[in-house]
Amino acid sequence: MGRFDGRDGPLSVRYEPASVKDLLVEMKDTAELLIDLSYSAVLHGSPTIAHEVVELEHRMDVLQMRARMSLMLAARSPDEAETLAPVLGVVGAADKISDAAGDIAKIVTEEIGLPDAMRGALTEGVETLVRATVSPDSAYAGRTLKDIDLESKTGVRVIAIRRDDDWVFNPGPKTRIEAGDVTLLRGPETGVADVHPTLTGDPFEPSDPPEPAIDDLERAVDSIVLMKNLSELAVDLAYGSVLFDNEALAEEVSNLEIEVDALQSRFEAWTLRAAREADDPVSLRGLIHLGVATEEISDAALEITEGVMRDIGVHPVVEMAVQESDEIITRTVVGEGSDLDGTLVEAGIPATDISTSVIAIRRPDEGWLVGHDIDTTLRAGDAVISKGTRTSAAEFEALAA
Repeated sequence: MGRFDGRDGPLSVRYEPASVKDLLVEMKDTAELLIDLSYSAVLHGSPTIAHEVVELEHRMDVLQMRARMSLMLAARSPDEAETLAPVLGVVGAADKISDAAGDIAKIVTEEIGLPDAMRGALTEGVETLVRATVSPDSAYAGRTLKDIDLESKTGVRVIAIRRDDDWVFNPGPKTRIEAGDVTLLRGPETGVADVHPTLTGDPFEPSDPPEPAIDDLERAVDSIVLMKNLSELAVDLAYGSVLFDNEALAEEVSNLEIEVDALQSRFEAWTLRAAREADDPVSLRGLIHLGVATEEISDAALEITEGVMRDIGVHPVVEMAVQESDEIITRTVVGEGSDLDGTLVEAGIPATDISTSVIAIRRPDEGWLVGHDIDTTLRAGDAVISKGTRTSAAEFEALAA
């Protein structure tokens, strides 16, 4: 059992019997949520969202220690040690993603700061994500998500709920929202503006992001937004490679990591050039901080694929953990004449009745299309990387056949 008090430092973590699979499921879901929250904290300059990142980072520290303890007890022979070694890599990678997200949140918590232009660019690079506490007199209090039906009516999804010290990741239709719940909402700004007042009783007040005033800074900002999108894709593909024991997906993670490294070099050059023209060069420190942390996320994604790339094989406990995660990643090839052939995808949402998000498309003649700005029509031969529930994934696969 682990405890952490942010004021007094880490406390003891004791071994207790726990399913490695369950620990891996929670670590995967926590790591993905941390990426979302950390960038959103920077985007909105939000200390409250940054605080949630810090709390989740502490939780991840305890999870990874308990997972290591359980894995050490499980290895009773050289053969078992060989098959469990990549599992340790997955545990370590999730913890590194957590640390990188914590470093991103420090831009807010330690008031390192970012150029205003950065927030303007990130607004285009991510959906709106807000932290909202359910008021006692909210019309949503005491109702299930299926009853409220937020996503189909507004495009807004509740991606996590914190109830006291307990977390619900990727809540489902039967999840009931209670007064006092801290909810994390993600979706288009117009939808969030509709939902937030009903949920909290307070109006949603987005800030107007300024435009970059320095050309080199604009190039640096464009580079970091692309790095963010590619790093998030690398994490999703890494888990996908584990789920399918697919070396081709693992190789794509390696290619993405190389591309992110190259982007970081260019990003640093543009940032240093921009410092010559900036009124306050110190304000660019947060931008460099963000670039380093983003590159670390892509490095961690590569570690997840180690067992696949080294042909050690995927340990069943990791495969089960990825399968049983709240959201699963699927790779679907669009068949000629299928229901998906000719379907419009706008901002990652396909024009279907299925709640699946398209996070990337690999097109034979164009390469990768990445990020929330995907605005295209699916074609036969497209390899679509999507994320959603197990039910929606099966329905999406059927449409592609």
